[in-house]
Amino acid sequence: MSEKELLYVEDALNQTLLLQTKCKNYANMMQDRELKAYCKELETRAEEIYLKIFKVLQ
Repeated sequence: MSEKELLYVEDALNQTLLLQTKCKNYANMMQDRELKAYCKELETRAEEIYLKIFKVLQ
């Protein structure tokens, strides 16, 4: 991969990690059980995506 492509991948990893963190924070703030569960599901999906992107680099 070129240096520019690696920067794109790094940015994707950072954005995915940010999404995961925000979903976790929102889930902790939610009172509604359905919304809390949805935020937790999104957090899990973001983690899975992060790991998939990371595996590409190995």
